[in-house]
Amino acid sequence: MALTRRQAYEARVKRRSTTIAAGSTLAVIVATLILVPLAPGWPAVKKSFFNAEVFADTFPGLLNAFLLDVAIFAWSAPLIFVLGLLVALARDVRAPAAYPLRLFAIVYTDIFRGVPVILVIYLVGFGIPGLGLPRPWNSPYIWGTVALVLTYAAYVAEVFRTGIESIHQSQRAAAASLGLSEADTMRYVILPQAIRKVVPANMNLFIALQKDVALLSFIGPVEIFRQAGVYKSLMANFTPYVGAALIFLAITIPATRYADYLLAKQRRARS
Repeated sequence: MALTRRQAYEARVKRRSTTIAAGSTLAVIVATLILVPLAPGWPAVKKSFFNAEVFADTFPGLLNAFLLDVAIFAWSAPLIFVLGLLVALARDVRAPAAYPLRLFAIVYTDIFRGVPVILVIYLVGFGIPGLGLPRPWNSPYIWGTVALVLTYAAYVAEVFRTGIESIHQSQRAAAASLGLSEADTMRYVILPQAIRKVVPANMNLFIALQKDVALLSFIGPVEIFRQAGVYKSLMANFTPYVGAALIFLAITIPATRYADYLLAKQRRARS
């Protein structure tokens, strides 16, 4: 099929922009590879941060430790999703008698979005076990997970609330005209549309969660960040931290690109 003049022009502009972007990126990479090794301190930095021997010795252990990060993420993510959705539904309650529930949801999101996640991990991870609970209820895995769930559920709840409020009021009116109750309207009409709209935003939050699992190392669990610290102390070398960073990048970059793809797909659907 022959292109119109406008389409041919846009294709040429796109090719030109892509060529310029690729060329400038390549120039920056080449300049970095040439200029950085010329710095006076590069040999010491290379030995401390990019030691191939240390990397080969520690990388398998870092991968094994990363499995704990994946496990914590795997059991935290569903809990965050459920709690965040419940809090968002509580924020949407309109019955006057249920206002205390709505007020609780407002206070909850304000508090846990306002306090840094590391402080919540410290307060919950050290405070609750300090009550003298018997095993296994004093486990840092349990209370570290609770801290992550409480914090991230507040952000997820706000994303869900945004999706719920983006559904036009006419949808509720149409559902009411069909005889649907408020609960059925939310379940069958509002939520299916709202959840589809907020999938990309929630994916970005769960990508951040995968990284913040490493913060639990401050209260005990030997996951990848703590394991890298152990290797650093044993070998007096920072290369294990570089290895840990590469493992996180291998997970988060594809997930981020997929979230961007979903956002672009939504924009194209709206336009």
